[in-house]
Amino acid sequence: MGIATNLEQVRKQIEDVNSQYQRELGAVRLLAVSKTKPIADIITAYESGQRLFGENYVQEAIDKCAALSHLEHIEWHFIGPIQSNKSRLVAENLDWVHTLDREKIAIRLSEQRPESLAPLNVCIQVNISGEETKSGVHLEELQALVDLVISLPNLQLRGLMAIPAPQSSEDEQIRVYQPLLQAYKSLQAQLPNIDTLSIGMSGDMEAAIASGSTMVRIGTAIFGSR
Repeated sequence: MGIATNLEQVRKQIEDVNSQYQRELGAVRLLAVSKTKPIADIITAYESGQRLFGENYVQEAIDKCAALSHLEHIEWHFIGPIQSNKSRLVAENLDWVHTLDREKIAIRLSEQRPESLAPLNVCIQVNISGEETKSGVHLEELQALVDLVISLPNLQLRGLMAIPAPQSSEDEQIRVYQPLLQAYKSLQAQLPNIDTLSIGMSGDMEAAIASGSTMVRIGTAIFGSR
């Protein structure tokens, strides 16, 4: 099957799960993870109505942004780790960052964001499974980073992101997501612009939507295996 057909199937699956959990139509946005995929594939997805694309590697993301800058309303989301020496490239070229988890990077992104651009949309990455090898702040550290981000002039805090450890069942996945959902709701009560809970990939999309996801990150089901 082609990319257009795959996209149609993924969108239907999202709306089916959305409906199952009695959430509003369109409550969950689809972020097409296009890392390592050729520009031709992104164009095919764009022509099928997809506008949000996620990239993990800075130089690849920059090259694609430049090559496709003529496409209207395309949105580039950075979903990989950010090294200090690459923060300027991200700040100057991307629309969103989902993986903010350090004060140093937050400050650099704000300082390096050109004044001619809108503030950079950011999600704070939370380590909800307590894995030492995973990026992300722990929930007890979240408020301190929130306070810093909202004080920075060229960042716009939009919400939270997480990549939990795989679980043995959907019920277990939902259970793991509950503390994150509570943190997200608490953040929404504090700040008017919080509207993004970036959770859910191919393996746990249903559990994520059941747990309040507003943006799922799907790659293989759209573009095929790398």
